[in-house]
Amino acid sequence: MSYGGSRFGGGNRFGGGNFGPKPVETGKEYDVQITETSRKGDGIARVQGFVIFVKDGKVGQNTKVKVTNVGARFATAEIVSQPTQ
Repeated sequence: MSYGGSRFGGGNRFGGGNFGPKPVETGKEYDVQITETSRKGDGIARVQGFVIFVKDGKVGQNTKVKVTNVGARFATAEIVSQPTQ
């Protein structure tokens, strides 16, 4: 039996790699609903399942955000208009 290194290291399963096209783009605006709060206190919204951390977002807010950065697994955004309720 062989327990070679290929089982746990070296693949793209957990670290890095291309996860395909993202449903959001840097610099674009989206209407979102904040559904959760992150450990850092930012709001969490989703666009087509893709996580967006929204600075100063509060759970229950429906607001327009501008994406400031898109990473492999999540994006960051800031609020550009007051919440609509």
